[in-house]
Amino acid sequence: MTRIVKRLKQELQDLNKNPIENCSAGPYKDNINVWQATIFGPTGTPYEGGIFNVMIEFGEKYPFKPPIVYFTTPIYHCNINRKGGICLDILNKSWSPVLTTGKLLISICSLLAEPNPEDPLVPAIANLFKTDRSIHDFKAREYTALYASK
Repeated sequence: MTRIVKRLKQELQDLNKNPIENCSAGPYKDNINVWQATIFGPTGTPYEGGIFNVMIEFGEKYPFKPPIVYFTTPIYHCNINRKGGICLDILNKSWSPVLTTGKLLISICSLLAEPNPEDPLVPAIANLFKTDRSIHDFKAREYTALYASK
């Protein structure tokens, strides 16, 4: 068993023992190197009631390099682009091998609850977030209802 497979099996076991609120994740189609996560929109946000799917691809250099993570469910968010790419510091320059998939999921949930318009992937959405929060939230709720509801 490779070091990566051993680590991912341990992370999966940890997630099963200590589930993360509003999130779940596990291997996609029995491939330990590719996981699908489900994130439930945080209460009190425009994403509430939404069910968002996220893919996590662990490369050969994991955990020394971050996994590739992207939303497959469309979402209206200034830190998540149309292709599902996520602007999150721990997926880039702040990555550390001590981070786990569970901590990554917590960070993504936090990003949904508290967008970072100062470091946007989609500047137009960030600008609307800063200048007219009610219209921003309306559009985010609309997207959630359209793409992320059951």
